[in-house]
Amino acid sequence: MKRAIVITASLIVSSVFSLCQAEVQYTITDLGHLGGNESYAHGINDSGQVVGWGYTAAESSGRHAFLYDGTTMKDLGTLGGDTSVAYEINDSGQVAGYSRIDGSNTRHAFLYDGTTMKDLGTLGGTNSYAQGINDSGQVVGFSTTGIYSHAFLYDGTTMTDLGALGGTNSAAYGINDSGQVVGHNDFAGDTHRAFLYDGTTMTDLGTLGGSISEAFGINDSGQVVGVSHITGGSWDNPHAFLYDGTTMFDLNNLITSGSGWELEFAHDINSSGQIVGNGTIGGQTHAFLMTPVPEPCSLVLLSLGGLVLRRRYKR
Repeated sequence: MKRAIVITASLIVSSVFSLCQAEVQYTITDLGHLGGNESYAHGINDSGQVVGWGYTAAESSGRHAFLYDGTTMKDLGTLGGDTSVAYEINDSGQVAGYSRIDGSNTRHAFLYDGTTMKDLGTLGGTNSYAQGINDSGQVVGFSTTGIYSHAFLYDGTTMTDLGALGGTNSAAYGINDSGQVVGHNDFAGDTHRAFLYDGTTMTDLGTLGGSISEAFGINDSGQVVGVSHITGGSWDNPHAFLYDGTTMFDLNNLITSGSGWELEFAHDINSSGQIVGNGTIGGQTHAFLMTPVPEPCSLVLLSLGGLVLRRRYKR
């Protein structure tokens, strides 16, 4: 009899847990700006540090990469030009992005180590862009090769061309500590879709109903975030998505109705499930931070867990 009760309670816990997984909601924190009117968040680490870019007070001087530490937004400067963008930060505080290197339009990938911004060079072309970095310091992005643009992997010393992975052009945007890479690729038929690459196989993640999607970030659990067309939509109406390993969800369906936000781009996700990106609110574009909120059903799960333990150990 006691064993039957344990099994029944466990089944209830499992059932409630399955229902609760689809009910996660989020709160949003406005990160502010660097003095200008716009800011965009692109990366977040497990300590909650956020990187991105924003216009400065003197917007004619371009846009600058920032690091947000929970209270303050810090300007990271440039490689000598007037523009820089930070895309990703690892748990050691290393930041990957790109910057103009002079007064021209030449842009190079950079690695920022907390004090210095290092130029990573290119794959032989003119421009390169670092998009993601993992805790081992591996950096991914894309670079011109002459004719095409290819995804690259930088291992601390060398920038390696990952090829087009089945198409003519590719770009890598995120890498986790297992070496899984996400980005977009021109698949057969010039279909522009988000991909997940595990070192050998590229998986097409699909879309939210439209024709185009791009994946920007991946955490160590394999959750992926990015942007997609919706059915009948275009880049004039982008929607941020979360891919959980099997299904692509529209993030606009996971926040409180009537919040005023329209979530357009999800750029990164950490191991706690926090998501950063940008959307519109009050007619302006702002960076956002989405944080999972425990639902009332979590309390039910705890109570049921206690029931299972009490039943299991009752003598």
